[in-house]
Amino acid sequence: MTKNIPKSEIIKEYIFSTFGVVLTALGLVIFLIPNNIAAGGASGLAIILHSIFSLPVGIWMYIINIILFLIAFLTIGFDFSYKTIYCTFMLNFFIDFFDRIIKIPKYTAGDLMLAIFFGDILTAVGMAITFAQNSSTGGTDIIAKIFNRYFSTPIGTSLLIIDFTIGFLAGVAFDPKVGMYSILAIIINGITIDFVMKGLELAITVTIITDNNKPIANFILKDMGRGFTYLKGKGGYTGKDREIIFVSIRRRELNELIHFVKRVDPNAFVIVNESRYVLGEGFRRSI
Repeated sequence: MTKNIPKSEIIKEYIFSTFGVVLTALGLVIFLIPNNIAAGGASGLAIILHSIFSLPVGIWMYIINIILFLIAFLTIGFDFSYKTIYCTFMLNFFIDFFDRIIKIPKYTAGDLMLAIFFGDILTAVGMAITFAQNSSTGGTDIIAKIFNRYFSTPIGTSLLIIDFTIGFLAGVAFDPKVGMYSILAIIINGITIDFVMKGLELAITVTIITDNNKPIANFILKDMGRGFTYLKGKGGYTGKDREIIFVSIRRRELNELIHFVKRVDPNAFVIVNESRYVLGEGFRRSI
């Protein structure tokens, strides 16, 4: 499946995935786990089980994920990328590493809102970075995939129900206040991941109508390293045939392109649109 993907790109994806996993582990170990905030996922379930049986949270996560992967292999087959398996167990490793081996400082001041705020920021940014590399951290995603296969339940809906159930169980295992804070953390985490993902992945499509195509086309190809498409068009007022440039770029590249276009042709007509996903060369390979 990775035959045509450059090795350097694969290595880069694993490096960024690992960085995202480390941030997620830090958010959990420093803020959420010490305050019993079970913000969904395998980590939330592990926090609840830790309160009943004294095994460390990291060990519980190993047990939960191994069981979930075994169930998935038996029910839906090998439907997970190697990167997802790697990230799932690296998250387990780093949680256990930071929790038991090097014992990093933990926030135990008792202000649950602060714990949720900073814990969710770290975990959401980390998970968004991991997701942006076409990866996942497993956990309850596996249950959602099984539900989707056998009951045609949308994965997003299944995840929400599973995570809210874990938040409710936290209220039973600890107290209703912790349960409500756990559900709040789940909601904030989901919103923050979406916000960060939008910033990481948002692409821009630009349509350029100009009488001076050549320098702009050369700039896009040679200076920006982007491909583009010529669209055939005809002026509604002038009736003149023209070639329209259509290009997809990253948001951070937009100002550079607009500045050059306006320098070459101040009268150029430029249309800019935000695109949730762009798949292909220079962008994501899949959703």
